[in-house]
Amino acid sequence: MKRNRLIRPSKAAIFSDHVSGLRKYRMLLILSLLAISSIFITQLVSATSEQSSLTSTKTTVIALPNLADEMQALPTLAKSTPYIAPLVIENKATELALIEPTIQPIVEEVVIEPEVADIPTVEVIETAIITAVEPVIKWQEITVKSGDNLSRIFPRVGLTARDVYDIAQLDDAIKPLLNLKPGQVLRFDISQSDNKNTLQQLQLQLSPIETLTIEQTDNNYQTHLVSREIEEQQQHAAGIIENSLFEAGVEAGLSDKVIMELAYIFGWDIDFALDLRTGDSFKLIYTEQYLDGNKFADGDILAAEFTNKGKTYRAVRYEADEHYYTPEGDSMRKTFSRSPVHFSRISSRFNPNRKHPVLKTSRPHKGVDYAASRGTPITATGNGKVDFVGRKGGYGRTVVLSHGGKYTTLYAHMSNYKKGLKRGKRVKQGDTIGYIGSSGLATGPHLHYEFRVNGVHRNPLTVALPKAEALAKKHQANFEQQAQPLLAQLDDLNDTALALNE
Repeated sequence: MKRNRLIRPSKAAIFSDHVSGLRKYRMLLILSLLAISSIFITQLVSATSEQSSLTSTKTTVIALPNLADEMQALPTLAKSTPYIAPLVIENKATELALIEPTIQPIVEEVVIEPEVADIPTVEVIETAIITAVEPVIKWQEITVKSGDNLSRIFPRVGLTARDVYDIAQLDDAIKPLLNLKPGQVLRFDISQSDNKNTLQQLQLQLSPIETLTIEQTDNNYQTHLVSREIEEQQQHAAGIIENSLFEAGVEAGLSDKVIMELAYIFGWDIDFALDLRTGDSFKLIYTEQYLDGNKFADGDILAAEFTNKGKTYRAVRYEADEHYYTPEGDSMRKTFSRSPVHFSRISSRFNPNRKHPVLKTSRPHKGVDYAASRGTPITATGNGKVDFVGRKGGYGRTVVLSHGGKYTTLYAHMSNYKKGLKRGKRVKQGDTIGYIGSSGLATGPHLHYEFRVNGVHRNPLTVALPKAEALAKKHQANFEQQAQPLLAQLDDLNDTALALNE
């Protein structure tokens, strides 16, 4: 009978097979753990995709077995650990036998370190997945046309009357949406789910720096007014009056807005329709506003000086209350301004012995006439209450204002009244109350303006006007600290700077 002969492998083969077996063990373990992590990640992505909002970047970390700990449990070649070795049998049968090693390894100690550094963690994988699927807003833009409102615009983007109602119930910040103007652009972010459109965001740009934004929240909608950061740069200018303030301002590089503000600041002390003289001069420091490196608007006048008929007036803007004061802290404002019409001309002065141009009889002229184009705005010269509005004989369309009981002012020959003006309504100094016309006994469009003190007519051009309240003493030190550098800059704008503008 033929005996089976057992062939034992060489020492080198045994060592090679042992290392190969450990590598296979390690690879199987790593692949198993990666398979488990893949299942967890698949479930996580599936659950995430079912949610309607992916805007949250919250990261969920799944705890997996520590590969390093598992690999440290692997046997080393230095220990007498059983290993699986192949047995070659001469007959056709093949078996695996568990054999105790009877030889010493070539090396005394070989420790196989787990190679886990290149394996991505679940946290990194999940973050990458969430970042990859974060939605990108696709804005729908609608340009407002004449006659458009929210009820007409919302259906164009697939929204309903209910959406219009929900927006209309928000706070006063949405007023611009209720008073849309042609040319404005509305931007919609709308999501779709179960064949239903849901408004996520709505934007309306109010100006180059302000955007009204409405966002959906858990509690219906919330409004935000988003403002872009602007840069302000100081500028200065100076000029000499030759013909008019407007012409001199344009030559000095000032915009219409800045010229009007300059006239407003000194309008209580100087009547720009009457008092200007050739050779009068002005200096001012003001700001310009820049966005993305480009100028888009004029800012405020910070300090100004005006010399009229040899007398110099100075004004500094106090940031705390946005009013203008003299260097000593007296308010530039008076209770009344001298003129109710900007940049007009006086066609008839206060004259007790004047002959009426229409009636051709001697009749005192108890006011001042300001000639201007029909439709020119007429402003209240002081804070007060409307005492009369309507037709008044030869005055035509007339408004009478009462100012604290002692003073009254009258404005006649209007073409129309300011919309909403009625008896008892409060008005502020500078508010428009009507428009230049020629109603009543008038030869042409102009305003007849009267100023009365305790019922007695006084010359509006020369009457002493009461001053407004001066700066409070508690603010005086702060005001002086702010005013000094500005006044020093005005001093630096000397006659040489003025000569450059001639």
